[in-house]
Amino acid sequence: MVFSLEEIERFTQLYSGNIIPLRVVLCSLTWVLYDYFETLEDEVRYIWSQKRCVGKISYLFMRYYTILLLVFDVVQIHSFAIPGITSDAVCLAMDPTIRILGAISLWSIEVIMQLRVYALFDCSKKVAVFNGVMFIASIIAFLALLIYNAQGRAALIASAVRLPLPGCPAINGGIGWALWLPASIYETILFGFVVYKSSRSLTLKVRLGERWSLGAIMVGDNMLYFLGITVLLAFNNVMAAGAAKIIPWFSYGPFHAAMGIMTTRMLMHVRKLAAQTDAFAELSGDEVPGEHGEFDGTLPRFVDPAPSV
Repeated sequence: MVFSLEEIERFTQLYSGNIIPLRVVLCSLTWVLYDYFETLEDEVRYIWSQKRCVGKISYLFMRYYTILLLVFDVVQIHSFAIPGITSDAVCLAMDPTIRILGAISLWSIEVIMQLRVYALFDCSKKVAVFNGVMFIASIIAFLALLIYNAQGRAALIASAVRLPLPGCPAINGGIGWALWLPASIYETILFGFVVYKSSRSLTLKVRLGERWSLGAIMVGDNMLYFLGITVLLAFNNVMAAGAAKIIPWFSYGPFHAAMGIMTTRMLMHVRKLAAQTDAFAELSGDEVPGEHGEFDGTLPRFVDPAPSV
C-alpha cells in the first residue's frame, strides 16, 4: 500500500494522538485504584455498617461503577490498539457507546445533586419538579446531539480509515464539543440553587457563631463539587472540539475518574461528619444536630446514624 507525503504527515500526527489515550487511561485507572485502597478503610467503617439509605446506595454505585468504567476504558482502548481488532463499523459504534457510558456516570451524579438540593430546600416539591424537568430536558438534548454527531462521524474519520493507526482514529470535531453543553447548563442551574441557599444561611450562621449543621456542610461540599465539575466539563468541551493544539485527545478516562472520585469523597465526607456528630452527642448528652430543621423526618436519608459500638 502506497501513501502520499500528505498522508504520511497526517499519519504521524494521528499516530501521536492515538498514543496519548493509551498512556493516560492507565494513569486514570491507577488514580481510581489508588483512591479506592486509600479510602477502603473508611468505606468499611462508615458505609458498610450503614443501614440501607439513599446515601449508601449512591456511594456504592458511584464507587464501583467508576472502577468498572475505567477498567472498560483500559480494555477497550488497549484491545483496539491490537492490529486487526478494529474496523470502520466497530469504531463508529464504539464512539457513542463510550459517551453514553460516561453520561450514565454524570447523570447518576446529577441525580445525587438533585436530592441534595431538594434536601437543602426543605423538601420543596416545586424545586424537585423544576430540577427534574430540567434534568430530563438535558438528557434529551444530549441524546439528540449524540445522534446527530454519530451520523456525521463516518465522514469525519473517512480520511484516516486506511491508515494503520493503533486503535480508532482520535479525531474530534463537528458538534462533538456541544454534547456536554446540556449537562453544563443543568449543572449551572443546580449551582444557582446552592449559591442562593448559601447566601441565605451560611453568612448568617458565621455571623452568629453557630455550629455548622450537616445542611451547611452539604452546601459547602456542593459548591466545591460544582467548581470541580465545571472545570471538567469545560476541559471536555475544548478537548472534544478537536482543538489538538490546545488540548490533545486524552480519552474520557480522566473525566470518568475525576467525577467518580469527587462524588464518592463528597458523600463520604457527609457520612463521616454525621457519624462523628452522633458519637459526640452521645458522649456529651447534647441533642444531635441535624435531627430537626434541615434534616428532619421528611428529608431523604442521605446519612444514617452511626451504629453504637
